[in-house]
Amino acid sequence: MPRLATRPMKGRMSMGEALRRLLRRSGYVARQVGPTAWRIEPAPASRSAPARAPATPSAAPEEGENNIVVTATKRELRLQDAPVAAAVVAVAPRRQLDPTSDTESVADQVEGLTLTGQGAGRNRIFLRGIADSPFGGKAQATVAVLLDDARLTYVAPDPDIRLVDVDRIEVLKGPQGSLYGTGALGGIYRLVTNRPDPSSFSLSGAANVESVTSGELGFGGSLVVNVPLLSGRAALRLAGYGERAPGWIDTGARKDSNSSTVRGGRAELVVDLGDGWQAGATAFGQWLNARDSNYTYNPEAHERPAQLAEPHENNLVHGSFRLVRDGDTMVVLSTGYTSHHVDDRYDATKGAGSFALADPQTLDDAAHYLLWDNEARLSGSMGRLGWLAGLSYLDARQHALRVLHGLDGTSLALETVTNHSEEAALFGEATMPITGTIDATVGGRLYRTVQHEQRAVTAAQGNEERTRTGITPSAALAWHPRPGRLLYLRYGSAVRQGGTTVLSDGTVQRLDGDELATAEAGWRETAGRWSLDLSLYHSWWDDVQSDGLLKNGLTETVNVGRAAISGAELTIKGRFAGGWRLEAGAMAQSALLVRNETGLKLDDRRLPVVPTWTFRTLMAHDFALADWSATLTADARYVGPSRLSFDPALDRPMGNYVQFDAGLAASRGQWTIALDAENLFDARGDSFVYGNPLRLFTQNQYIRQDPFTIKLSLVVRP
Repeated sequence: MPRLATRPMKGRMSMGEALRRLLRRSGYVARQVGPTAWRIEPAPASRSAPARAPATPSAAPEEGENNIVVTATKRELRLQDAPVAAAVVAVAPRRQLDPTSDTESVADQVEGLTLTGQGAGRNRIFLRGIADSPFGGKAQATVAVLLDDARLTYVAPDPDIRLVDVDRIEVLKGPQGSLYGTGALGGIYRLVTNRPDPSSFSLSGAANVESVTSGELGFGGSLVVNVPLLSGRAALRLAGYGERAPGWIDTGARKDSNSSTVRGGRAELVVDLGDGWQAGATAFGQWLNARDSNYTYNPEAHERPAQLAEPHENNLVHGSFRLVRDGDTMVVLSTGYTSHHVDDRYDATKGAGSFALADPQTLDDAAHYLLWDNEARLSGSMGRLGWLAGLSYLDARQHALRVLHGLDGTSLALETVTNHSEEAALFGEATMPITGTIDATVGGRLYRTVQHEQRAVTAAQGNEERTRTGITPSAALAWHPRPGRLLYLRYGSAVRQGGTTVLSDGTVQRLDGDELATAEAGWRETAGRWSLDLSLYHSWWDDVQSDGLLKNGLTETVNVGRAAISGAELTIKGRFAGGWRLEAGAMAQSALLVRNETGLKLDDRRLPVVPTWTFRTLMAHDFALADWSATLTADARYVGPSRLSFDPALDRPMGNYVQFDAGLAASRGQWTIALDAENLFDARGDSFVYGNPLRLFTQNQYIRQDPFTIKLSLVVRP
């Protein structure tokens, strides 16, 4: 038998129905050969079915790389069969209880996934060079962040959801407008949580302490409880976590001023309704607070002159409901509501003199986002045709306010933005085998958006309302010359809504929405103990919306022209005798503004933030240590050169640094002890060169790599 991963199956049914569900889409069927005997054998059409099973056990590597199932595609597809650039990062069991596991830890493992480096809760996510600006403005994000089936972000920066009780992260690279609508220019970042288990009670927990060079001690912990209910037909799962990250920058007399805290919790209830129906409800919240910013004025410094504290908050509360029927036709009904607050404060004693306020002291930048995401979809198969169809409705609201406060207690409202966006859409996708080894997939989304934006600045105000109807298509060809090998071609597209901007004369002007299309070719291979994933891509990006920084320190969004992005990504994984594992990845890309509409003379047209190339490697060794099972890991990452902005007045070089990490974990029964070391050689590269917008024109700013950090963890799992 090949090594096939099947979905969990719950409920009361006949043996034949249970086996049918377990083997659905596996390429195998169960045939009754006696009163109590069943034989599992290849399905008659398995050779040409869209979801192919390996013909022999040797076609799949030991860790089941060939059987990873991707659900961000809204159909259950094995990664080996999915004609799309995708990465699935499985969260290791002990990391599922680590409150320090975050988005950055995922980016370190995915080629093409880039974060700005301003700090937890302040960063923006970019994929495959689709980077509009490092400055957090009002333009819709290019990467959509989802928790299970519900969207969490629309305009806001990455909330940096910690990976406590998260099973895996699925990343779809490239435009996903046909499945996810507006704002999916760069791709999808989806967290898939562990589901409640009605079969057994479990309790897990962890505690950790960490120390950072030239800083203080930090600590954290987590607790996860699974409680069966209603005779195994329902279950409740609770997860809670907290962390105090140590500070390491001295600001004047304030020691270790840049420490931060995060607290989070999730509750999920799942009920088996019978006949294949299951209902689930989730409540989630995370509260992230940083006491101060983490930039300095010297590239390798641990300190800076005295200045006012610049705290940051990123607080998110989310609730969702999901109703699913699993059968020949899968039915998914989902709705999710998110309230998200992002607040920043900056020292305004320098750089705010252009505003009509005597003795400016602080600039407060506060934004509140509300997002309601709804979807109903069906998926299944008709003979050799696999299909997906759905309806969606999204309602996104944003209210942002920037206020300058003076030393004497006076204040001045610099900008107020209120934005209300709605999108209704009909989407679908179909896969049809053309031959025994070639499949064709076509998809599309018919959408209608309505947007209303109100802007008010110190010198002007304006309203803008627009309606847009369109189609974002996708298409792919997949060739399976043998089990474990996939070669594909894909075309994808997406759009992003426009908005308004304020010109230099104070008038409010309309912005065009941007459009992006990508053509890519991929090769995905699994053979024995090895797997390989190679992709080449080129993107055309029209009417690029970019958030620019004005001389007064405020951001404004403008259309800067057309960009072209070309790149290549390679990931290799392998296992050796004796418990050795290797993983390596590399990325190279060119992201250029090929039509310049900025009004600036640009000698360097590279898009911001995007590194020219990256490289990573990880070596792990599993071995026995007395009666303990131990794993030793060592990894290195190189981030190539990048820049802050294509505006010559703001441009700063950054990137071009290396980091080495190592770890040792030992397990015995329910207990695991782990020692992790990050930035072993205390490298001090410039990971980001932006902190305070009011001072950027007059003072260089640097956010260096986090110093050498060592962390000790104790984990208890059933």
